[in-house]
Parts: sequence; C-alpha cells; structure tokens
Amino acid sequence: MPKTHAFHSPAAHGFVRVAAATPVVHTADPVANADEHIALIEQAGARGVDLIVFPELSLSGYAIDDLLMQGALLDEVERQIERVAEAADAAGLIAVAGAPLRNGDALYNCAVALGSGGVLGVVPKTYLPNYREYYEKRWFAPAASRSEDAIVLGGETVDFAPGLIFEAANRPGFVFAVEICEDFWAPQPPSTRAALAGARILLNLSASNIVIGKAGERALLCASQSARTLSAYVFTASGWGESTTDLAWDGQAIIHELGACLASGERFSMESHLTVADIDVERIGLDRLRNGTFADCARLEGEPATVIPFEAGPGPGPSADLIRPLDRFPFVPDDPARLDQDCYEAFNIQVQGLIRRMKATNGEKIVIGVSGGLDSTQALLVACRAFDRLGLPRTGILGYTMPGFATSEGTRSNAWALMKALGVTGAEIDIRPTATTMLEAIGHPFAKGEPVHDITFENVQAGLRTDYLFRLANQNGAFVLGTGDLSELALGWATYGVGDHMSHYNVNGGVAKTLIRHLIRWVADRELVGADAAPVLRGILDTEISPELVPAQDGKIQSTEATVGPYALNDFFLFYITRFGLKPSKVAWLAHQAWKDAGTGHWPAGTPEDEKIEYDLATIKHWLRKFLVRFFQTSQFKRSALPNGPKVVTGGSLSPRGDWRAPSDATARVWLDELEANVPD
Repeated sequence: MPKTHAFHSPAAHGFVRVAAATPVVHTADPVANADEHIALIEQAGARGVDLIVFPELSLSGYAIDDLLMQGALLDEVERQIERVAEAADAAGLIAVAGAPLRNGDALYNCAVALGSGGVLGVVPKTYLPNYREYYEKRWFAPAASRSEDAIVLGGETVDFAPGLIFEAANRPGFVFAVEICEDFWAPQPPSTRAALAGARILLNLSASNIVIGKAGERALLCASQSARTLSAYVFTASGWGESTTDLAWDGQAIIHELGACLASGERFSMESHLTVADIDVERIGLDRLRNGTFADCARLEGEPATVIPFEAGPGPGPSADLIRPLDRFPFVPDDPARLDQDCYEAFNIQVQGLIRRMKATNGEKIVIGVSGGLDSTQALLVACRAFDRLGLPRTGILGYTMPGFATSEGTRSNAWALMKALGVTGAEIDIRPTATTMLEAIGHPFAKGEPVHDITFENVQAGLRTDYLFRLANQNGAFVLGTGDLSELALGWATYGVGDHMSHYNVNGGVAKTLIRHLIRWVADRELVGADAAPVLRGILDTEISPELVPAQDGKIQSTEATVGPYALNDFFLFYITRFGLKPSKVAWLAHQAWKDAGTGHWPAGTPEDEKIEYDLATIKHWLRKFLVRFFQTSQFKRSALPNGPKVVTGGSLSPRGDWRAPSDATARVWLDELEANVPD
C-alpha cells in the first residue's frame, strides 16, 4: 500500500469506528426489527463503521413479557439472526444484536456477535434483575446455569459463554467483549474481567427504561468503567417503539474512552439512528502498557478467556476524517466550563506549591525577574496570591526588570506597570554594562563593535539576569522564583545552569505555554490579584513571545516561534508523545486532523482571531521533526537538573523525579526514522 494511502486512513493509526445503534422497536416482530437492523448496518457500512452494537433483545423487543416464551417468536428470531449476519458480512463490519435464545431447555437473554462470514459467538446475560419493575428470572436463565459452552444457530455450533473475547486477526488492538444491561450495574461487572483478559472495547446492550436522573447515572457508570478498566465503553439502550404499558424508554447511546465522552446520541428520538465515534485502541493499549497496576490486577484477578478471532473490514476510507473530539490545544479544553475549572485548579496548584515551599523555608521574601512577558507575569501572579493567602505584604515580592541589548520599551513598560499595579517592590538593573564587560573579557566580536548576535551574545545576557537574581536573593534573605514553563522545558528553550533554566523553586514548570495565556486571562477576569492589574494583564496577553536577546532586524523583533515552531503545535506534540507515547506519524496525522481547517470545531474561549490559523501536513511535519530532535536528543540534560516545582497538567511533568525519566545522551533517530518512513511529504 502506498505510504500516502496508508497515512490518511484512520484505521492505519489504531482507530476502530464504532456505532451505537438506536433502532425503532417493533414489539414482538422479529422481521420488522431485523429490517431496522439491516438498514442501520447498511448506513454504518457506508460510514466506514467497523463495529455496531444494538440494544438488549433488539430482535424481539425487550418489554414483551410472557411473549418471550412463545415458540413461534423464538423460531423467527433465529431466522432473522441469519439475515442480520448476512447484512453485517456484506457491509464489512461486525454487528452485535440482542436476542432471546434457547439452549437446551432454558431461555437466555443473549448478545449475538455477527459478521466475518456468520455468527462469531453468543454471550448470555450474567446477572438477571428481579426487583422493582424487573422480572427477568420469570423468563430467562442466568449464564451460570448453562450446561453447555456452545450453541447451535443456523446449523453451526458456536461458543456460548459470558466473557468471550472477540479479536480481529488483521487489526491490532481491535478486541472487544460484551455484557448486557444489568451486568453493568453489578458490583463486579463481567466487563472488568474481560478488560483484564485483553478486551479494549466493552459493549453494553441495554434495555434500561428511563426515569428521572437515570441518564446521568448511566453516563457516570460508562465514564467510570472506561476509566477504571482503561478501555472504551459503548452503551446503547432501547428507545422508541418499546411498549409503554408501565415504562418509558429514551434510547440513550453513549461512547466513552478512558473516562472521556466521545459521543452521545439523541434521546427520545422517534427515528432509527446511529451514534458514531472513532475509538483509539492503540492509545488504550499504550495506556495499559505504562500502567503497572493494570498489569498487576490482570495477573492477580484475571481469568482465562475464550478468544474468538475474526477478520475485520478495512474501516473508513483513506480520506475519512476522524469522528471524535480532538482538541487543538490538549492542555486547554474548548468547553468554557471545563476551561474555567482547569484554570482554577492549575492556578491553585501553583499557589499551594509556592506556599508550602515558603512555609518550609520560613521565607517571607522572594526574588523574581519580571520581563513583561507571559511566563514571568504568571509566576508573579502566583506569588501575589500566595503572599495574600499567607497574610504577607506584597512588598516582600522583590521584582526586577533587567533590560538588555534588545529589550523593547513595550515589555519594559509592561513590567513596570504590572509591578506597580500589583503593589510589589519593583527595581530595575540595566545589565548592558556588565554584559559588555563580560563580552570584552572573553574577546567577543560584539565588544569590538561588530554586529555579532550569536548564542554567546544571547546567553551572556540570560546568564547575567539569573546571576543577579541569585545574588539579590542572598542579599535579601529571599529565594529565586523561576518562571520557565513546561513547553520551554520540552524544547530546551532555556539557558542552562546560570540562566533562566535555574531557580530555587519554579511554579511554571508544570504549565504549558498555551495554558499560561488562558491562566493570565482567567486571573484578570476574576480580579484575583486586584482590579488595577487587569488592564495591564490584557496588554501583556497581546505581546508577541520573544526572549528579546537579539536586536530587532528590519523592524522585526526576535521571534521565539520562528525558531522553535508555533507553541500550539509544540504543545500538541508534547501532549501526545509524553502522555501516551504515540508514534510521530500518528501525532502528525492527529495534528493535521486538528489543524487543517480553522473554520471547523471549537476554539478555547479568548483565542485571538489572528491565532485561529491552519497548518498543512508539510508544516506540521517540518516542526515535528525539529521537536523530536530538541526533545529526545538535545535538551534532556537540562531537564535532568530541574529545580523543584509542582506538577500541574495530566502527564505533563518533565521532572526527572516525576513523570519523565530519560538519558541525557540519547538520539532521536528512531523517532525521526518513523516519521520519515510513514508521513508523506
């Protein structure tokens, strides 16, 4: 298969397209119900669905009571299973339908897996509710009462047992298991053991009548089960058409992965419909790989399971878009309520971390360099809030602006305006004379009048600033508060040792650059450090990111992002590579899905219009290549010597004492080779 074709297929990146089906129910009419199934299967096949799941007893209807004991109905259900199996095979997908099936002299409430040439296997319901409105033991036998682990359908003998594992032979990670309604509410759901046995997608065929508040309970259980079992959970309940003699039905359909909701269908609809999402089975596997507790639990609590292999269809076509939520900014959620909650937690994590360090050192003063840029602004806001909560005067915060050869008047004035608005002790130290002395002492061409602005020229300034801060801390009985953020640590965008890499405590080390902008806006909007600071903070948000170490050329200031790449992309790369260990080719594909069309999807609240831009695949590959070199090969030695600071975002610590431990002398070759081999130019 050509590289381009493979790259653009979601299936090539470990995604399985799943549909939770909500068919119109025809009470006690298996033929009409099969017609609804076949129509939805055909729709699903046209949409590239790999796996479709129907509600409980979907071929007969759930609320038909003693009609379940009628031989004519049960015979017709078995005949219609063959029709649905043929439709699933023709559509190139696997369908899981609900059916009442006889085995021996007992009737079972079953899930029937269909496709890949016929019936794959049958899973009987483990737990039968027999309380309040439920009387299932009147009609059905529980799975544990079976005398056979096989059943004959359509003349073929297939496996018949709870906990069957269905595994695609041609699609790594496409492994699913099934449970039925009440199984889900049990203290020990069968799906838990199925997950420990290797299932990455857990299906629930449910009838589940609706009462007030029950939809939220279902969603809670789906989210928690997918989070606890490190899996995807697909739930679909009976809807319109079920008998309303004593009950009502909402047809809730929801799909969760690792605790997050991927899709939620329309409730109370009177039409048959599908709820579709792409499940990342590769990511689930990688999460289990790095979670030792999951493996320990599987070893201690797991049981042998019957694995049924099947041939999966090709999945979505090579030009198919991803069907699932995909944040352009993984550290900054699109949802305003979630963003507000994240900002609240991030800011207070930073504040609490600093308070604890101050209490541990009996400190009442800190020293901080204030540049007028984003990072130092955020650290200063954290310091102010910490001092307020400790009941200390803000005058104990000693802020220093230290203009160098390229400091603009805009950032310098921002720094002063901010320090005055916050009521901290402000001062200014011009580092140019000392920097000139050092450049002269080492014989640098700049000291001789030549316009040489190399790395030495830059780091003399960065190093002096930090040197001044440490000595000022000594002089004032204070400690140095660091300002460098998580994104800069990932890229090695810090001057090692005596530069901005070092401090006594760094509150920003666990916060991504893309989140810091929103944190500052959040503090400003809530006036958490005083109303006077809000206008200054909004002005700082409009300032271009720059280290301001090299004088402007042709009116253009030194741009950080022109050197290391857009922080929007770098933070995207950082999240998926460190949090999940995804391959570079998959990260590139996901980034292209997220960023190829600025006109689609949501943007986090407060995103400036000029930042709502698009990135094509060539641009993404260019910056990802640079990220891989900087992250894996050239900057780990800086992270190996990080100062203390609190972890803030999930999977986002690069501390050698926390999430990320790596050798300082590694090479990026394996990641670069994978990128080049699998991502088209």
